[in-house]
Amino acid sequence: MSPLPKMGGSARPKKQSTYGLQLREKQKAKEMYGLREKQFKLTFLKGQKKGGDAGESLLRLLEMRLDNVVYRFGLAITRAQARQMVNHAHFTVNGHKVNIPSYQVKVNDVIAVRKNKKDKKPYQGLEEKLKKATLPSWLNFDAGEMSGKVLHEPKKEDLDQSIASQLIVEFYSR
Repeated sequence: MSPLPKMGGSARPKKQSTYGLQLREKQKAKEMYGLREKQFKLTFLKGQKKGGDAGESLLRLLEMRLDNVVYRFGLAITRAQARQMVNHAHFTVNGHKVNIPSYQVKVNDVIAVRKNKKDKKPYQGLEEKLKKATLPSWLNFDAGEMSGKVLHEPKKEDLDQSIASQLIVEFYSR
């Protein structure tokens, strides 16, 4: 009996095309921030309108989303959990209840856990953990009050360096 023929083709993996690299980078960013295609593209277009570096503007807009800020404060373990907590109206922005994860926070906005939610399970024993956590330089958080403030927009060095935003810009500019 003869051995079975090889399936698949050559032993060398094919070189990734430029389009493939751009697509992979966009998909990585989309998954990281938990967005669907339409939402991600609208955010990109909004960033492009701002002027300047479109890729940097995109990442800045993604970082300034309320669900991401809650995640950065350390109030949620994942961005998905942060998104759900925002959906369930656990937070106020400048004293107003907000339940929209894509809400764009602004400089000097104060984000706080609502008083009636502080005794909920996700926040029990969190105060000690938050005191030891390191925050990005553009955020400030008071673990005792369970509230934080946006000090300034994230600078280029504060943005996620694992995302090659230029590839995303090139993808949408085709």
